[in-house]
Amino acid sequence: MLRHPFLGFAFLSLLAIVGCDEGKAQASSKTIAQYQQHCAACHEVGAANAPRRGDGHQWGKRLRKGEAHLVQSIKSGLVAMPPRGGCQTCTDDDYRALIQYMAHE
Repeated sequence: MLRHPFLGFAFLSLLAIVGCDEGKAQASSKTIAQYQQHCAACHEVGAANAPRRGDGHQWGKRLRKGEAHLVQSIKSGLVAMPPRGGCQTCTDDDYRALIQYMAHE
């Protein structure tokens, strides 16, 4: 137990700073490569009303529908997005990682 008030405050401040990044997982190099190859052309600029990467407002509306719904939309295709987002080798786990990357990066 820390007995000095300043050290206690410093320790708690450090925990708060470190804790802020815990909810934001780093995307794997595989996810980033898949994003660049299959998603970036539309999701970087918002083409055809695609939600832009990192836009919490646009992604929030979609995430409220649930991740399973989003994965199914990707697999089926939606508006201008082709079925499977054009990634024939992506798994459901890949799609979930891509969703998280686009929604939170």
